[in-house]
Amino acid sequence: MFIIGCHLSVSKGYLAMGKEASSLGANTFQFFPRNPRGGAAKPLVPEDAEALRQWMEDHHFGPILCHGAYTMNGAAAKAEVRDFARRAIREDLAKAAQLPHCRYNFHPGSHVKQGAEAVIPLIADMLNDAMDQEALPEYVLLETMAGKGTEVGRTFEELAEIIERTERKDRIGVCLDTCHVYDGGYDIVGDLDGVLRRFDEVIGLDRLHAVHLNDDKNPLGSRKDRHEKIGGGTIGLEAMGRIINHLKLRTLPFYLETPNDLAGYAAEIALLKSLRRED
Repeated sequence: MFIIGCHLSVSKGYLAMGKEASSLGANTFQFFPRNPRGGAAKPLVPEDAEALRQWMEDHHFGPILCHGAYTMNGAAAKAEVRDFARRAIREDLAKAAQLPHCRYNFHPGSHVKQGAEAVIPLIADMLNDAMDQEALPEYVLLETMAGKGTEVGRTFEELAEIIERTERKDRIGVCLDTCHVYDGGYDIVGDLDGVLRRFDEVIGLDRLHAVHLNDDKNPLGSRKDRHEKIGGGTIGLEAMGRIINHLKLRTLPFYLETPNDLAGYAAEIALLKSLRRED
């Protein structure tokens, strides 16, 4: 089954997102559990979560993806910024654990002149604290980053170092963002097999549990992080087709984060379905 969806607003609740996803031709979706720039999160309504579970079961959904706030930075130099990240991710994981078939994805963070090696232990410690609770989502995923500014997680090696320091290795994984890895210097257009081989050597493909499917406004290795609509960027439609059909990727859930309105997402989902080769 081709699991494809896009980012949706949680403002009307969880069942509403399920219904909206279906109306777009999707069978999954991504959402922010709180304002993406930070702040408090609305409490989960159990009846809404149960209604979503039933909708997902009835409409054959794949796993949904909860995305952590952009302002969460467990690598920050300021203690108050790290404290917010630790509190927010712990709350997010508790909420995601109550949602059906839910995975959680977040940006590892950015250092401020300390260097990646100095802050990787801070990120891992934040994860160990957040994941030290009885109920957790299916997986907690580190996102591959473009390397803009001082972002941690541009290289597979940095992500592997964080994973190595985590205690709940049974629940930790990676979300591969196509725009980010291409921006970060991994040539998924010209050598997708080679990139996946390298990922497997450094991290292990068994830890890859989601794909952010985004085209790129910039060339390979630019470290800019500017998403583009599918087929409108430097990755291109042909490479996108290879990605969604690749034997090592095709069973994963794909989530669109392209610059689109709902009609644009529906069109992209239909386009990608037309490129999909089913067994």
